[in-house]
Amino acid sequence: MTATVSAPATAAPRRGARPVPPPRTVTPSRRVERELAEGGLVVAGMDEVGRGCLAGPVSVGVVVSCLDRRAPSGLRDSKLLPPPSREALVAPIRRWAVACAVGHASPAEIDAIGIIAALRLAGHRALAALPLPPHVVLLDGNHDWLTPPEDLFSGFAAAPEPVLAVVPRVRTRIKADMTCTGVAAASILAKVERDGLMRAEHARDPRFDWAENKGYASPSHIAALAQHGPSALHRRSWSLPGVGGADGAEAGSEEAAAHATGTPAVPRLPRTQDSPSDGMMVP
Repeated sequence: MTATVSAPATAAPRRGARPVPPPRTVTPSRRVERELAEGGLVVAGMDEVGRGCLAGPVSVGVVVSCLDRRAPSGLRDSKLLPPPSREALVAPIRRWAVACAVGHASPAEIDAIGIIAALRLAGHRALAALPLPPHVVLLDGNHDWLTPPEDLFSGFAAAPEPVLAVVPRVRTRIKADMTCTGVAAASILAKVERDGLMRAEHARDPRFDWAENKGYASPSHIAALAQHGPSALHRRSWSLPGVGGADGAEAGSEEAAAHATGTPAVPRLPRTQDSPSDGMMVP
């Protein structure tokens, strides 16, 4: 399902009132990244996709943008672009970027360590794939989920590979995916790569229509959950709509899915503060 951005409802204009022009699309700039790069620091933009999904990985893109060359034409937050436009921008972004990568955390890892720690794990994997670590990471939003709290660092013990020993300094900025070139580019790379993974999963198991909904809650996805129960790709520690809380039936579905895929079933965990409150959101 492709997300659409609709304008908020407004009252009818008074007779004779001048029409209000529609909001203009924000074009990302490199102003914030240039400010952070003063003194020769290497700055990377980072963004995540898939946080609100019911199934599939959470993915994090990172882009060290070139501040001396013009950014690719049409660069926007991935949520504001139709799929063909996003996909067409991948090659220009990779040519323009000094370095870039996408990291993922699997549904099993999300169930095992929680969504925030899984975001952190995916972000660390993306950074570890860069040739050289940046000095500063510009992160979309107002929450630094990339820097591990000291008392929760042991949560990474469940990860199948090591994370970074030293995390770059993090600067958060609300709507950075709309206003900063590197973050917008990172969101596009992460979105396109994750969508490709979900299409590949659809080819293996078309029951849930991953190619269309990418793991987000759509009517057909919820109906398939009610009919088939969760698959190995679902985040089973979440309150999945359509399942009806039937733990016994869900456990049987998990066992069948694990048998079919060769993936060990993940036990259902209680909701934690890392669990989503609105897994119904579509980017």
